Amino acid sequence: MTGDEIDKSVRQELMSLPKTLADDVAKNLVMVAKLLDDEPERAYEYSRVALRLASRVAAVREAAGFASYGVAKYSEALAEFRAARRMTGSVDLWPVMADCERGMGRPERALAMAGEPEVQKLDRAGQVEMRLVAAGARRDMGQTDAAVVTLQSPELASQSVQPWTARLRYAYADALLAVGREGEAREWFAKALEADQGGTTDASDRLAELDGVEFVDALAPEEPEDELEPEAELEPEDEPEAEAEVEDEPELVEDESDVEDDEPAGEPEASAESDDIESDDLKKEADEGDGR
Repeated sequence: MTGDEIDKSVRQELMSLPKTLADDVAKNLVMVAKLLDDEPERAYEYSRVALRLASRVAAVREAAGFASYGVAKYSEALAEFRAARRMTGSVDLWPVMADCERGMGRPERALAMAGEPEVQKLDRAGQVEMRLVAAGARRDMGQTDAAVVTLQSPELASQSVQPWTARLRYAYADALLAVGREGEAREWFAKALEADQGGTTDASDRLAELDGVEFVDALAPEEPEDELEPEAELEPEDEPEAEAEVEDEPELVEDESDVEDDEPAGEPEASAESDDIESDDLKKEADEGDGR
């Protein structure tokens, strides 16, 4: 990646650096721009590299500010934005600087910045951004009705669609909902959705929520109903014990049979012994008879 892939004004700033250094800085700035929305943590890492390489370049300080803002490091972001503003004298960063004050828990300071002369120097898009920040500060302070009034402007009433139209209408719908004006809120969420060509808001989801519509993800895998049944059926585990008891019975039977078998075996022995005694007695008597 080279400097040709970044903004022309940034390339001009980098021309003050040695070519090799300028190329390295440009590569990191390109990565910040590419990753800022989807992978803000990585964008932040690239911004810190660029900052180490060329902290005196306003574009680098601005990129570092947005990268810090993307990961909610508001104090760090505000410092970078202030440095970039000192270098360029531009007021373009005024709204995001005010929003950093909100992020740091100082909505009253953000509201004060909305009344500074710098706001009048902003272009139309910048003034809309400042109005959004001011309305957010009002809500932070619990002034929900004032937030609704803050967003009421010619830009809100305009029928033309600008890059900021969807966000402005969405913020107005959200503010209306916060004060309980649900019917009007639904109308403005619908208008926000109509203008949201890039899908920058979740107006469609908010509309569905108000209408009581629940979306089901058709791609989500269904959970098997009987998935836990094998674990729940623990009765089979007891069967081996029952089988063991049954297996013990034959052993008892065998013992009894052994005892029964032994008894007949003993009788012949006793009978044979008695027969021997009787034969001896007869022989003795015969001998005595012969002697007589």
